Amino acid sequence: MTPDIAAILALDGIATGAIYVLMALGFVLIFAVTRVVFVPFGDIAAFTALTLAALELGRLPGTVGLVIGLAVLATLMELYSILRAGSYERIPRALLFYLVLPVAIAGLVWITSGTLWPMPFRIALALLLILPVAPLLDRIVYRPIADASVLLLLTVSVALHFALVGLGLLFFGPDGARTESLTDAMFMLGNIPISGQTILIVVAAAIFCGLLYLFFDFTLLGKALHATALNRTGARLMGIRPERSGTIAYLAGSVLAGVSGILIAPVNTIFYDSGFLLGLKAFVGAIIGGLISFPVTAIGSIFVGLLESFASFQSSAFKEVIVFSVLIPVLLWRSYTFQHTEEDMDE
Repeated sequence: MTPDIAAILALDGIATGAIYVLMALGFVLIFAVTRVVFVPFGDIAAFTALTLAALELGRLPGTVGLVIGLAVLATLMELYSILRAGSYERIPRALLFYLVLPVAIAGLVWITSGTLWPMPFRIALALLLILPVAPLLDRIVYRPIADASVLLLLTVSVALHFALVGLGLLFFGPDGARTESLTDAMFMLGNIPISGQTILIVVAAAIFCGLLYLFFDFTLLGKALHATALNRTGARLMGIRPERSGTIAYLAGSVLAGVSGILIAPVNTIFYDSGFLLGLKAFVGAIIGGLISFPVTAIGSIFVGLLESFASFQSSAFKEVIVFSVLIPVLLWRSYTFQHTEEDMDE
């Protein structure tokens, strides 16, 4: 391996790792606030890519049907919960957030889907359409079992992933898609070519990492999420509703997953079931960070991207094995260095 090849592989690994950073940060954010290992995170990223690809072809994306179906089901569940509690004053807000807004977004995409709009507008539509998916899944699947053990929540997440894969096949079909390149710019660093797409991916990851830092340190909502992550009972006693914090975490997760899907779609062909491997590789980075530390998670995700890039060059058939084998020493290290306590002692 020559130095030039090593540099090209390193650049490719950093770009791939930057995408994993966004996804891994979403994993950590949702787990810290809700204790849910959100396995379908990669599916949402894949659905965003397929949505953008459909909009580029002037077709109605299958995500419209998915969002409408989830919105109706979530609304029915929320109304049933409200009627049982007798809190009738909450009905207008429930209808607004669980039905009107998601259906309005789906309707907007439906109306505009037959027109070839400029790229920024298509990207905005794809992100807007994917935004309600994670919060709706939270209301339908996770909130009824919010006090369950982490193991049960993980089992439900895996089951939800397989359900979404089936729905993805139904709504998007078996064919893969690749979107238009976000930029065709090309730069030279000595003898090493650097594509504008690579720079865009790294810059986007850095920007969203910075936004997350500002959100958690300088906004009231961010501090509420941080308090919920540290101590759910204490946060509840201080007037912070864990359910609302969870919804905000899932909204932020949808944004991170959507941006990840848009960034990876021009460089990889995405299928309805591509999200599992993407999410699993990002999860390795999240595990390196212990599902707690955002900075260590970011470093771990870059490491996973670099490892995958060099492993692909050495032996493409075994790159997945090499990447996932990192989990074994990391889990052993975490097991030996972390103090074991009874789960949810503060609940």
